[in-house]
Amino acid sequence: MILQEKLRPYRLLLASHSPRRQQLLRDCGLDYTLIDRYDVEERYPAGLPPHDVPLFLSQLKSDAYPEPLAANDILLTADTVVVAAGGILGKPHDRDEAVGMLHRLSGAEHFVTTGVTLRTVQRRYSFAVTTAVRFRALADEEIAYYVDRFRPFDKAGGYGIQEWIGYVAIESINGSFYNVMGLPVQRLYVELDRFLSQQAG
Repeated sequence: MILQEKLRPYRLLLASHSPRRQQLLRDCGLDYTLIDRYDVEERYPAGLPPHDVPLFLSQLKSDAYPEPLAANDILLTADTVVVAAGGILGKPHDRDEAVGMLHRLSGAEHFVTTGVTLRTVQRRYSFAVTTAVRFRALADEEIAYYVDRFRPFDKAGGYGIQEWIGYVAIESINGSFYNVMGLPVQRLYVELDRFLSQQAG
């Protein structure tokens, strides 16, 4: 039995209003219910290693969900961070910050990590996926063109791999392409299938 059929008795709740995550779930054939936004303070311990932050935040988002889960609910929460030179690049607040982030990524390798948490009434399971991405050296004019045309202020690291910059700037990717978009759907598919099998057992 394929995963889509296993999911029929359940309601997959997506706790993310990222258009990329919604598209990725749709494109891999997973039906979901988009839940309303809810308040969660996305803070993490100061000494937490950068690559552990998205896993921590995905669990934080899961625990902060204010509604009780029904017996057939599966809550999906996720968080993605970009790590460059040992530091986390979040979502840029303005044009200058976006430009600065892309200058940091230019001509260097960085890492994109997504943490995912699945939770039912009975159990919770989390996992993380990391992808290495290398940018060629970018000209100032290219960075300005991208930021001004695509305004990537809602994207970790200040860029979207599926946009113009992904076509012209990325020299290599080691790992999941879709993870860089915000959700490692292949790993999610496998883990969700395993999660359901354990749930049924």
